[in-house]
Amino acid sequence: MDFKHENNRFTVMKDAEELGYISYIPDGDVLTVDHTEVSPKLEGQGVGKQLVEQVVQYARQEGKKIDPQCPFAHGVIEKTPDFQDVVAK
Repeated sequence: MDFKHENNRFTVMKDAEELGYISYIPDGDVLTVDHTEVSPKLEGQGVGKQLVEQVVQYARQEGKKIDPQCPFAHGVIEKTPDFQDVVAK
């Protein structure tokens, strides 16, 4: 599986097929994560968490914070102590 970043979203690709994505809305120093979706083919394999991790790493690289409005992303970030540094207060 490969991750691709363009147009304010990270997608997970396998054999040229998009199997999931996480999207965000940039606003100054904050990335508002608004949606995460993973194909039923990949459910239960941790792909959603990997997509959240992609956004977290990107936010760190760019010196930005994340406002996780997507319930899935919010839950992953809340349960992962290593992601707390990027949460917008």
